[in-house]
Amino acid sequence: MTNHVINRVTDRIRRRSRVSRADYLDRIGRAGQELRERGPARGRLACANLAHGFAAAPAADRLDLRGTAKPGVAIVTSYNDMLSAHQPYETYPAQLKRAVRAAGGVAQVAGGVPAMCDGITQGRAGMELSLYSRDVIAMATAIALSHDMFDAALLLGVCDKIVPGLLIGALRFGHLPALFVPAGPMPSGLPNKVKARARQRFAEGAIGRAEMLEAEAASYHSPGTCTFYGTANSNQLLMEVMGLHLPGATFVNPRTELRQALTGAAARRAVEITPHGGEYIPLGEIIDERTIVNAVVALLASGGSTNHTMHLVAVAAAAGITLTWDDMADLSRVVPLLARMYPNGQADVNHFQAAGGMAVFIGALLDAGLLHRDVLTVAGPGLDHYRSAPELKEGELVWAERTAVPVGGDGLDGLDVREVLRPVSEPFSPDGGIHILSGNLGRAVSKVSAVKPEHLVIEAPARVFDDQLDLLRAFEDGELDDQDFVAVVRYQGPRANGMPELHKLTPPLAVLLDRGRKVAIVTDGRMSGASGKVPAAIHLSPEAADGGPIALVRDGDMIRLDSSAGTLTVLADLSGRAPAGAPPGDERWQGTGRELFAAFRHVVGPADHGASVFPATVSRGAAGPAFGADARTDVLGNAFGDVA
Repeated sequence: MTNHVINRVTDRIRRRSRVSRADYLDRIGRAGQELRERGPARGRLACANLAHGFAAAPAADRLDLRGTAKPGVAIVTSYNDMLSAHQPYETYPAQLKRAVRAAGGVAQVAGGVPAMCDGITQGRAGMELSLYSRDVIAMATAIALSHDMFDAALLLGVCDKIVPGLLIGALRFGHLPALFVPAGPMPSGLPNKVKARARQRFAEGAIGRAEMLEAEAASYHSPGTCTFYGTANSNQLLMEVMGLHLPGATFVNPRTELRQALTGAAARRAVEITPHGGEYIPLGEIIDERTIVNAVVALLASGGSTNHTMHLVAVAAAAGITLTWDDMADLSRVVPLLARMYPNGQADVNHFQAAGGMAVFIGALLDAGLLHRDVLTVAGPGLDHYRSAPELKEGELVWAERTAVPVGGDGLDGLDVREVLRPVSEPFSPDGGIHILSGNLGRAVSKVSAVKPEHLVIEAPARVFDDQLDLLRAFEDGELDDQDFVAVVRYQGPRANGMPELHKLTPPLAVLLDRGRKVAIVTDGRMSGASGKVPAAIHLSPEAADGGPIALVRDGDMIRLDSSAGTLTVLADLSGRAPAGAPPGDERWQGTGRELFAAFRHVVGPADHGASVFPATVSRGAAGPAFGADARTDVLGNAFGDVA
């Protein structure tokens, strides 16, 4: 039986979304009916249109594309060979095409989407384009699928904004079946504890650039996803829990026989779930209110990336569903933390996989009634499919059920498996790893899974910065050595400068924390999926550039951040103050292509609405509010008319 809070939140979302969801289902339903009744989509193209669509195809594919007997499968890829996570995709199209053909379909690469790396752009101007890239990817996915040649889609993406962008774009074609095809994490490199210590020593000036680079190169050392549990691997875990991967496909390493077998199986499954394959499973019916709640539960139970407090809101909206931070807060109170992966612990995703991985994780949540079992997935009806893990037996891909939660003992690299994955009866924490904070500064997100209990509450004077570089300079100049403080870093929200991750602030603040100082950070920016042990209130909304109270804070104002109680308060009278500081104007927001995205800054919505550039009718559904200050309630209010 599903937990009563899980059911209550799901029902609340369903009632709130009834108009927009009904409109969405009606639209994709009509498109799906046409697909079922009239054969492959390309059969409705005029001759000249269709000839353009197969002109470059190999002879055998050209013949199949001329006819209407075989379903067409679109491959939308984020391949590039600069980024380790996406480099394995170089060989995927050829393999997928072969497997689709063997299953009775025909596949084409319909388009590519950009894939930028937040790890490379940290602290650089390019990071100010990172969040916007999600919606660019969604639009690029729509362009790829807009040719109306296809009956299903295979989506190739791994990292931060790429997976949410692909999913948002594909949901606008929700009558099509769609599978995500993962590439897997690289093998474990330098232990995370050693890497984190090297970063702090570098921040302290104890080691130089050459030694730091060697440590980083030993961490990020081969094709595959970075192994820490940031946004990229949170993406992968969520896609499986949402039923968009094949069971157990998430954390299998690249270039292994099992990974190759899973890739081929995904292609075959794409054909099987088209109307012409006899088991029609459209994407827009997989992503419903229950699936969205399952995603939030999995995010909380795994201590996943805070970026998904925005991405899941935007993904839900693309399917006509209105998800709010209040929903996440209520779910967090009943969802225990079952996994510890860096930065929440010393394990990485390979250790998680060795401890039982997704099958054990999902099984534990199902048995506790914390996931909706009765959902639709690419593997078929019901999430119980995902209690099984793939393996090769005599060269054949099979799935074996794995329900046992580890009871202790050595896992990968000798790490005790109980320090990686636990049962619901003995969690690392009784509630979720992400808390929602509210107070007279607005609403914010706090990732508490890596924060020690003694640091969950801090009251200290503000040190205000309007640029992350100013904080770094203050640290390097020794200005912060002998004081407790809450760093207020503002004008970092989506309307100000694209909401860059402020990950480079973590090492210096961690140094001060280790020296016994009471420190925290409050920002309308992001701290990424890698935010760690420093208490933080991030994604503060409304942001400074949109009239948020954070623009009124001054040096010395006492701030109380209480992640346990879920409050964020400035203990000062802000009335009568004028905003201080300012976001960069268009004339200063130049270089690295930023000027091309100026329009995004003027239309993007707030973080708690998903930080989307799409109009309200797309990003929030027909019942949602328009973006802009006139659409907002007070900072503690609920703009969506939530019901108890």
